[in-house]
Amino acid sequence: MDMHTVVVGTSGTTAEDVVAVARHGARVELSAAAVEALAAARLIVDALAAKPEPVYGVSTGFGALASRHISPELRAQLQRNIVRSHAAGMGPRVEREVVRALMFLRLKTVASGHTGVRPEVAQTMADLLNAGITPVVHEYGSLGCSGDLAPLSHCALTLMGEGDAEGPDGTVRPADELLAAHGITPVELREKEGLALLNGTDGMLGMLVMALADLKNLYTSADITAALSLEALLGTDKVLAPELHAIRPHPGQGVSADNMLRVLAGSGLTGHHQDDAPRVQDAYSVRCAPQVNGAGRDTLDHAAVVAGRELASSVDNPVVLPDGRVESNGNFHGAPVAYVLDFLAIVAADLGSICERRTDRLLDKNRSHGLPPFLADDAGVDSGLMIAQYTQAALVSEMKRLAVPASADSIPSSAMQEDHVSMGWSAARKLRTAVDNLARIVAVELYAATRAVEIRAAQGLTPAPASQAAVAALRAAGAEGPGPDRFLAPDLAAADTFVREGRLVAAVEPVTGPLA
Repeated sequence: MDMHTVVVGTSGTTAEDVVAVARHGARVELSAAAVEALAAARLIVDALAAKPEPVYGVSTGFGALASRHISPELRAQLQRNIVRSHAAGMGPRVEREVVRALMFLRLKTVASGHTGVRPEVAQTMADLLNAGITPVVHEYGSLGCSGDLAPLSHCALTLMGEGDAEGPDGTVRPADELLAAHGITPVELREKEGLALLNGTDGMLGMLVMALADLKNLYTSADITAALSLEALLGTDKVLAPELHAIRPHPGQGVSADNMLRVLAGSGLTGHHQDDAPRVQDAYSVRCAPQVNGAGRDTLDHAAVVAGRELASSVDNPVVLPDGRVESNGNFHGAPVAYVLDFLAIVAADLGSICERRTDRLLDKNRSHGLPPFLADDAGVDSGLMIAQYTQAALVSEMKRLAVPASADSIPSSAMQEDHVSMGWSAARKLRTAVDNLARIVAVELYAATRAVEIRAAQGLTPAPASQAAVAALRAAGAEGPGPDRFLAPDLAAADTFVREGRLVAAVEPVTGPLA
């Protein structure tokens, strides 16, 4: 467990801090400035609560019930009730890292001093994270507007000592038992605090941040596998020349071409056509790899800009402004995050598609330029990687279904008060599945390409030093090389883990230098 400390201030957080807390168990502390801002904003809320005039979220009902003025003696009950009633999720549990990201990002907004939450509530949120207590959050319940209401409500329920949560040992227990075991006092919510804990894009944003971290690794890995496939197919690396990409200056395209060129440096395979009619040009899946991979990279960069803006935001309704006003707004709407989540699912599907096309080409004796059918040891007796490509194709097909945008849909809710919603949570959930599938798809191409490169080496051609490093590292990771048919699933699983953990990139970088 990574025990470095992330300090939460008033001006947002970074993607790196989100990943550190969500995935690696980094401790969380509130800065002195955050505690001061929390206390100052709370004074404003308390003053408004004492006035006879109704103020939304402070002394009124919520959503379509905002017209009712709530008397002081009922306000604590109001805050408890909104949490209990909104904790209405259903379906499977959401992953621990997603819930931790959601909790941390809600704390980030609370610490900004724009929500009116007391310092002790924020400190309890930090205490839960540091104790490794993870609320049980369910798959369904968020429309992405007003933010991720049901998921955040399940987290707020744990703060109150109600509902169920997972302890650091992975056991699910009643929340009050877990809090007591860690010396944490449940929170008794006051005016506005229940609402402030629920109104945010924190779940979809957390999943976006983690998807970006995973996709960065997968795009670099896909550049490497594309280079290995090009090499195994005896393709030409001339299409990777910098001067060709300079005249179509999309940044990601140039980066991907450079990565591929560095992986292929010193190869004895590129350009060795073994056909009666030598190729003038390679197939699109080989020749256009930098264009496809690069366009995806540019989409990642755009999504990272959106994530950065959201990480610097205070998303709540109403908000406490520096001049003392408490104003309603629409900043909780998830559209900016939902759109880029859907964009990423689209480019991930296309990257998976082009990877699969190269794999299929490696296995087809009519298009592989001298490789054995299905890369089999004794074709006919052996089936080689025939069904590995089936598996990859099934994954690609699902990726295409997952690329259908969630953000194009909207179902009105709350008696037509919330009559246009973002569906950003749904976009994030399907992107997580897409990212998992993409890692598997890249792994199958890697497994096929490394086998093909080894077969070329046995034919007397010398692979690039970086290719040799990739092959050696993958074999050491448990994915075996060419030979008679064997139980293939463990090899593919080893390749998947190898790619997912960033070990493919780590294997070639000592040869190529750092890849982008």
